[in-house]
Amino acid sequence: MAKVTLLFAALLIALGLAGFLGTGSQHPTALIPTWIGLALGIFGALAISPSEGRRKLFMHVNVTIALLGFIGTVVEIIRSSLLAKAPDTIAMASKYSLAILLLIYVILCVRSFIAARRARKI
Repeated sequence: MAKVTLLFAALLIALGLAGFLGTGSQHPTALIPTWIGLALGIFGALAISPSEGRRKLFMHVNVTIALLGFIGTVVEIIRSSLLAKAPDTIAMASKYSLAILLLIYVILCVRSFIAARRARKI
């Protein structure tokens, strides 16, 4: 699962950079997916370890970051939709993409955690 984390980290970094460059490099908040991806990448690299305890710790840190990022993104999507008269299409596309990527990642992590627990019981 740590390698999957690194893939999602790369996708989030690319999403953040694309959003930042797509808005003319004027809005630093477009880099939020990049920072989330960087955090996932760092802890994902730390999760590549022969120690099971270390791997579990860093994967749980990653799923927590992703879950908080997903919740924050959904709140921001709702807030932007309610308050803005005409939300920026690039910003909204970036927010939706971030939410979808983080949700998929959280689901994959939860499935992996469940499978690992079941494998331990056998």
